[in-house]
Amino acid sequence: MSKRGVQGQEPKPWRLLLWVALAGLISGLIGLGEVFEDALRVSRNSLHEHNATGKVVVIKIDDASLRQYGNWPWPRGRQADLVDRLTAAGAKRIVYDINFSFASNPAEDRRFAEAIRRSGRVTLLTRYKIGAGDGKRVDSLPLPIFSRNAQLGVASVEYNWQNAVWRLPYAAKVEGRTVPSFAALLADAKGKPGEQFFVDYSLRSGSLPSYSAADVLSGRVSAKQLEGKDVVIGIASEILGDRYFLPGYGRSYGVYIHALGAETLKQGRPLDLGWLPGFALALAAVTVVLLRRRFAESLAAFSIASAALLIAPIFTEAQLIFFDVTPGLFVLIIVATVMGWRRYRDRGLVNAISNLPNLSALRANRAGHEQALVAARMLNYEEIVATLPPNSERQLIDQIVARLKVGSPDRVLYQGDAGIFAWFENSRQPVGNHLEALYALFRTPARINGLSLDLTISFGVEVGSGRSPANRLASALVAADEAAHDGLKWKYHDPETLESASWRLSMLSQLDEAIDRGEVWVAYQPKLDLATRRIIGAEALARWTHPEKGPIAASEFVAAAEQHNRIGKLTDFVLDHAIAAAAQINKRGVTFDVAVNLSARLLSDRGFTLRLSASLARHGLPAHHLTLELTETAALAGSGEGLEMIGRLRDLGVNISIDDYGTGLSTLDYLKKIPANEIKIDQSFVKGIADNRSDRLMVQSTVGLAHSLGRKVVAEGVEHRDILDLLVEMGCDIAQGFAVGRPMGLESLTKRLVSDRKRTAA
Repeated sequence: MSKRGVQGQEPKPWRLLLWVALAGLISGLIGLGEVFEDALRVSRNSLHEHNATGKVVVIKIDDASLRQYGNWPWPRGRQADLVDRLTAAGAKRIVYDINFSFASNPAEDRRFAEAIRRSGRVTLLTRYKIGAGDGKRVDSLPLPIFSRNAQLGVASVEYNWQNAVWRLPYAAKVEGRTVPSFAALLADAKGKPGEQFFVDYSLRSGSLPSYSAADVLSGRVSAKQLEGKDVVIGIASEILGDRYFLPGYGRSYGVYIHALGAETLKQGRPLDLGWLPGFALALAAVTVVLLRRRFAESLAAFSIASAALLIAPIFTEAQLIFFDVTPGLFVLIIVATVMGWRRYRDRGLVNAISNLPNLSALRANRAGHEQALVAARMLNYEEIVATLPPNSERQLIDQIVARLKVGSPDRVLYQGDAGIFAWFENSRQPVGNHLEALYALFRTPARINGLSLDLTISFGVEVGSGRSPANRLASALVAADEAAHDGLKWKYHDPETLESASWRLSMLSQLDEAIDRGEVWVAYQPKLDLATRRIIGAEALARWTHPEKGPIAASEFVAAAEQHNRIGKLTDFVLDHAIAAAAQINKRGVTFDVAVNLSARLLSDRGFTLRLSASLARHGLPAHHLTLELTETAALAGSGEGLEMIGRLRDLGVNISIDDYGTGLSTLDYLKKIPANEIKIDQSFVKGIADNRSDRLMVQSTVGLAHSLGRKVVAEGVEHRDILDLLVEMGCDIAQGFAVGRPMGLESLTKRLVSDRKRTAA
């Protein structure tokens, strides 16, 4: 290529160099290549794996420990036993990655505090959290009874999109004082608050000693295995959480991050050079490429820079020297892409068989955004091609094209694979009449090499929008498929159908994020004791307020979550908030119960009872103040494992309610089979008791039967005062519905309870 051609047709090299440098700088500043950087670092770690020193030991609160010593949290006396065991074994330090910021049984707390004092080598967790809503920082410290004889260590970590922790702090400011991180404390390393270091994940996971807390408590771990070692105690059970992604290891637990961080610092002080060295090297290489323009020199510059960025970190990271390479690689990729595009920009836009512009050319056409886009789909194209002699496909395409150009010989047709053709049409013209005429032309069979072949076609039209050509084409093809399905010749694309389908597809993926963002909240519908006429509890109901679509019907997102087996996180969220609310109200001296719907899918979740008991303990709510509502059909289907789960929940002290009673197969054997405390009559029967004799008899007989079996009866869907009065006459225990109160926020519920108490007192 001549110098004139380069200057006349291609961007000036300095201009491109400036844009490349700017793009690389932005990439480095915003961490654009974080995903790729992490993947490269994991790959490099596998090339210089090595063993840990073995001086840091992990004591796991694992599933075996929970099975042997009971649900979490354990009594503090058991923690005292663990401290005594480790101290007697000669552990150098005992570091707890467990939260002791809340009080439990006073005697148990004193026992644990005394064990800490006797040991003199215990470090307790302190941490800080940044509020998701207000951005305020909240510090958490162990109770003074524990911390007065213990050292403090910071356990807070920062994790990325993958829930992976790459760096750990040396120290942090907690309530105005500098506290070392667990890793720095265990390695006797010094650092300023806010200063971080890379964790060396090239340490072999199997070389890090770890033992079950159950084995330590039962004496199955010898003193020799613990003597002189730094011990870190933490959660290692999926049921209890504290899970992270450890690069190169997979899913693991926070306690291992602290242990690996300590092992890293025991090797030396890691050095992080950042992304500027790699970026500068790449920029120097592309400067040579853009200014010299000789292929051999360009190839050499690219090769040297790429090798340096991809290979050098293997050796430097083995010496704990880290630097990022993706901004530099990003610069190299941009320049290589631009140079490749300059060479091949005029290729790849033509169908190899027909020489018609292909769909890539259509997607690149920005001039048709104000025109209608028509897509034609030859429904039996592949079937026809399969029957044709070799090299006859071009004849078929020529006949299709000739028919599509009737009336518009200058029309530019775009051809895709599998019998797809498309073109732009003036949206002001009667598109429908023209497509009707084209459809009639395809009734005549095509003749190729003596064969008579029927052609089956359908058309779809996207009338014009600001969307991309690719999206418009996809919509037109969907309309063509719908036309074929409905037996029509052609069809317009319906934007509302697309929007509805898009929302349904994205709703479940958005639900988990909505919970985390605070868009999902809990409403409480009051329950009225019909004997005392006082509010004695409420049912907790999930509500979703979408920032764009507003309130989403619970029947829509709850049913979808249950059908796709994603109901667990939503249930845990509602349960935790409901338990916290009930605990808060009961602490004010008001006897208050809360009910939560339980999906039948969770009857097979073995970790559910552990999570539930942990939530009850965390918020301090006695189990008998919680009712779990199972639909009648779900409970009836509960046999084997499901019935065992219901039994375990009853043993925990939780009440079980049969929801929607009357809509399933109600039998005496069924009522005997399910160990429920109460029966909740479906609102379809309750709403009709004032006017329908059958419904009234159904409710009356259910109340009598339930009372004879020692179970309470709740009537839901009570919307009018006259129905409330009838339920009182029938001896029903509890009523729920609009006549009692609509679902409301916790603040409104609290005000209602206060108002009812004042009214009762008066």
